[in-house]
Amino acid sequence: MTFLLIDQLCKRYGAIEAVASSSLAIDKGEFVSLLGPSGCGKTTTLQMIAGFVEVTSGRIVLDGRDITHAKPASRGLGVVFQSYALFPHMSVRDNVAFGLQMRKVAKSEIARRVDHTLALVRLDKHAERYPRELSGGQRQRVALARALVIEPPVLLLDEPLSNLDAHLREEMQFEICRIQNEVGITTLMVTHDQAEALSISDRVVVMEAGRITQIDNPWQLYEHPSTPFISDFVGKANRLRGVTGPDGLPQVAAQGPLTLSLRPEKIGLGASGSGKLEGRISSRYFLGSQWLYRVDTTLGSLAVVRVNDGSTALEPGSAVSLTWDDRLLRVLDAGEVAA
Repeated sequence: MTFLLIDQLCKRYGAIEAVASSSLAIDKGEFVSLLGPSGCGKTTTLQMIAGFVEVTSGRIVLDGRDITHAKPASRGLGVVFQSYALFPHMSVRDNVAFGLQMRKVAKSEIARRVDHTLALVRLDKHAERYPRELSGGQRQRVALARALVIEPPVLLLDEPLSNLDAHLREEMQFEICRIQNEVGITTLMVTHDQAEALSISDRVVVMEAGRITQIDNPWQLYEHPSTPFISDFVGKANRLRGVTGPDGLPQVAAQGPLTLSLRPEKIGLGASGSGKLEGRISSRYFLGSQWLYRVDTTLGSLAVVRVNDGSTALEPGSAVSLTWDDRLLRVLDAGEVAA
């Protein structure tokens, strides 16, 4: 059942349409991510839901209540900003308690809820520290605790992990997922990181140039991108020309009218003469758990990913043969293949 409804939401700045007629229905307890590049309208959408940006047209409905023009404080939403926005002169405990104090909650109830929330985010042993004494991940959890302690109906996360290093960012992705699952709170997160969105979301909403272009669960989004942009933005992809074969499946064809997408990990790499397409390795990149090869072929340069199984990597200049299952080709459109 829909808990948060965005209905034909639009934001214009003069002649510029930052968000164009966007609609999204989010169920109670669902974790949804708005994914897209900078300037696509995802943060503006989140800010309209939070009440920080005025809506030009459309509606925002929360649990049956129209909050389109309600003041931010009256919406009762929990917001975690990209910068965390912690009070540097306050302890962790006081930062988390601040929202409850502003709501004039009884002191005994504040103490109970702050203790519970700090335990939830695993910061109960750091309650008396100050933000400057914490790591980036710990400060992020303080911000999360401050948003959760008011027991909001919806949690809004604005690029919450962008200030963390790569290792900590991955660790915190699953920490946020754990907390969200434990609390069961409806969550909407803005991110430009496709791995982040795919790893912890129930559904991902891709935005491009102010418009929602696809809404799907992470697997469907990755395996069945609806546009060339999504194919490239969500993971790596090879673009190929193709035709529809006699069995109804798409097939690669040098002059075909279709635009096809084929993920690098879906391509087999073998000895020359053993596959569908001959090629020669032009370069290779070591990614730890994988090797990424660029292979020159008559269809252009293709990316191929192979799992690092400990065997010796192929050398640049090696003649190879590529193969794939036509069922893994995805038709993007009938237009030109991008360069």
